[in-house]
Amino acid sequence: MASNRGVAYMGPGKVEVQSIDFPKLALGSRKCDHGVILKIVSTNICGSDQHMVRGRTTAPLGLILGHEITGEVIEAGRDVEFVKAGDLVSVPFNVACGRCRNCKEGKTGICLHVNPSRAGAAYGYVDMGGWVGGQAEFVMVPYADFNLLRLPDKARAMAKIKDLTLLSDIIPTGFHGAVSAGVAPGSIVYVAGAGPVGLACAACCQLLGAACVIVGDMIPERLAQARSFGCEVIDLRKDVTLAEQIEQIVGIPEVECAVDCVGFEARGHGKEAGVEQPATVLNSLMSVTQAGGKVGIPGLYVTDDPGGVDQAAKTGNLSIRIGLGWAKSHVFTTGQCPVLRYHRQLMHAILYEKFHPAKAVNVTVISLDQAPQGYQDFDKGAAKKFVIDPHKMVA
Repeated sequence: MASNRGVAYMGPGKVEVQSIDFPKLALGSRKCDHGVILKIVSTNICGSDQHMVRGRTTAPLGLILGHEITGEVIEAGRDVEFVKAGDLVSVPFNVACGRCRNCKEGKTGICLHVNPSRAGAAYGYVDMGGWVGGQAEFVMVPYADFNLLRLPDKARAMAKIKDLTLLSDIIPTGFHGAVSAGVAPGSIVYVAGAGPVGLACAACCQLLGAACVIVGDMIPERLAQARSFGCEVIDLRKDVTLAEQIEQIVGIPEVECAVDCVGFEARGHGKEAGVEQPATVLNSLMSVTQAGGKVGIPGLYVTDDPGGVDQAAKTGNLSIRIGLGWAKSHVFTTGQCPVLRYHRQLMHAILYEKFHPAKAVNVTVISLDQAPQGYQDFDKGAAKKFVIDPHKMVA
């Protein structure tokens, strides 16, 4: 019988590689003729995974993690028409049926048919439909014809796999944040957070033609990584307001648009650096975004946070200064990125050398057995995007 291994969440701060079932073309007791089984080529550790591993969600013990998946098709269901065994494919982290009202409108992050609890699903994630994650050797992907992006010219794709592996989540997510914020040629934009999504977003802002991309964080190594590809940076540990630091860069204390790439584990700035304040980023972005500006919010906010700083935060209730945002006529865009809306164009940008996201986010390849250490290093703020290579296929 074929074997499989995957990275399992085993409690706060603990993950381990376990033997798990080899995937089947099945959904419970019924066949999944629209699905495929993939041999994982690369699968990435995401900041969203880290929220679960820190114990900041209601994730069940034993959950197989991983929603950023690139793989080779080894078996296709009877009803799959457009991908075949041997194809190299990128898997959007959104599980989407392609048939419901939302999918037909391009809102694949909130598919109505793939999660009995609420709209929207993802692989290996809490409250997202119970789909087995892809930090493994093999995984099953449903609705294959609709979801999968086939990477043309396998040899050419493998030569750029460190970039293309990012198409499953953080590059489309960063791009979605930038587009939602209205980034365009000549824009001045502030990106909160220099983790992998923030760095990906900053690179996407440059791809969209932004004149000045400012990235704020508290970890010097991450700020250095942002600076390495042409971003201006703000050290939020300094006892100088965000507005004052922005003014030092662009001459005025505001930007045209902003993106929150931090989410609910945000921490205070200046003297309060290190103190968890989950509404800090949202409130600071409203303070520095010009009237009429847009704020993209790809950073994760959850409905249940057992580790919240107070009773309100434990149920996702934050002290957001909405009156300021209202007075400035701000536009806010939240929620999962609909990866299918962007991934083909971003693939072309990579293949035609217009975009080098692996360099921007500092892709670092590790083995499946090194995943627990990768999680530990990432939790300490490493300026790296850890990419797991379970079959030693990544050059």
